[in-house]
Amino acid sequence: MENTTISALAAALCGPVPGRVALDDGLRAVTYGELGPLVEEEGRWLAALGGQRFALLADNGVPWAVSDLALHLRQVLSVPLPGYFTAEQSVHALDDAGVDTVVTDSPARLAGILCGWNQAGISSRTGLSLFRRQLDPEDRAPAPPGTAKVTYTSGSTASPKGVCLATRHLEAVASSVAAASAALKIERHLCLLPLPTLLENVAGIYAPLLANATCILPPSSATGMSYTGPDPALLLRTIATSGTESLILVPELLRLLVTAVERGWRAPTTLKFIAVGGALVSTALLERAAAANLPVYEGYGLSECASVVSLNTPAGRRPGSVGRPLPHARARIGDDGQIMVSGVTLLGYLGGAALPAGAELATGDLGEFDADGYLYVRGRLSNIFITSFGRNVAPEWVEQEIAQQTGISQAMVYGEARPYAVALISASQGDADAAAIDRAIGACNARLPGYAQVRRWLRAPEPFSFANGLLTSNGRLRRAAIVERHGGLIDSLYRDEVAT
Repeated sequence: MENTTISALAAALCGPVPGRVALDDGLRAVTYGELGPLVEEEGRWLAALGGQRFALLADNGVPWAVSDLALHLRQVLSVPLPGYFTAEQSVHALDDAGVDTVVTDSPARLAGILCGWNQAGISSRTGLSLFRRQLDPEDRAPAPPGTAKVTYTSGSTASPKGVCLATRHLEAVASSVAAASAALKIERHLCLLPLPTLLENVAGIYAPLLANATCILPPSSATGMSYTGPDPALLLRTIATSGTESLILVPELLRLLVTAVERGWRAPTTLKFIAVGGALVSTALLERAAAANLPVYEGYGLSECASVVSLNTPAGRRPGSVGRPLPHARARIGDDGQIMVSGVTLLGYLGGAALPAGAELATGDLGEFDADGYLYVRGRLSNIFITSFGRNVAPEWVEQEIAQQTGISQAMVYGEARPYAVALISASQGDADAAAIDRAIGACNARLPGYAQVRRWLRAPEPFSFANGLLTSNGRLRRAAIVERHGGLIDSLYRDEVAT
């Protein structure tokens, strides 16, 4: 794919209406007339520091967007660090990516976890602090040629992999997304998801800027956003008062909005487009959203494809599907029922071999197309589950942590399309009491990020064994068999949550 859209985004920063607000976080508003020079000046300053690989760790706001755009347009390798990463995951990402410069609004937090780093100044344009360290080039994991952004998966394990993407990948997707909703003439987009989330970064900043819209970027303190439990009152107030015309939500946030409408909250009449992705959306929730007159458009994507692959649009919408592939992407169903995507795919994983340009990607998701070309996602090939907040969790990671605790011999963790993880526990000999198991799981949770913590548990009615068909011959859990046999028990752990 030719690199044809980079200049389009650069030009968009100087938009055709210089007085229109491009970025607004409630504390600062930057017009299109100001944005281009501001980003260019910040880019020159960052480049003069001599850093080769940057990381960006900051809350949503104008400073995050300006720093990201400056690095993006200079095609400098950058790593957006999610704020929900544990200290261990953040350090892993910095070391894995060979980052030598960190741009942050949390200098105290970083100073507490970084060794061998020094503060190296504060940007006069963004107010963000810089940390630097000296790295031998030999200590840097190789990145495929052309890598401009390394995005780490949402923590499916304790040490997530870095997905290497080029600027042309990101902007091709942004262009497709902007075109998909162009007929609606959206002028205000509210960013609720953390900006290091690739979906919000690409579809919530780059796409609106290409459309010369305003990106509203309130900090989490204003939105109440947290992947371990958002503050509904703050979130609804932000949406209601923002005048936004579009949102990007994960299923759990959509459920919050739908429930609020059902209880009397009035969604803003300005809303034209609510894109929902990050995890499967239940048919029941989509039906409730339609009854609430919320303009929901379900989509599908993954980091390895620079976020969005397919999307329902005003011109083509089929509830229950994830829409048709957008112009930058091609998709087919493999012989094993797996969704295969080409067109825009990753350059490779950090530290791994570079992939051929446009290589077809096996997504690990099962799907099918209908006669009109709409894609339906039916499940996952792997054991990784995706919570309804859009976070990837490898159950083996959590189970291993639990099984290390005294009194527990086995654990089966579950959370697919649910707001939190639960577990079926088999106690070791001595039959630990409930209080002891609670303490053990609490100790385990203390080492896990919030989205992977086990919120509830029950004893398994029987140990998982080869004899009863719940273990393989080499001792691995037969997850589907456990869910089939004990699904009612798992469901009971969610019964008092808000109706879905």
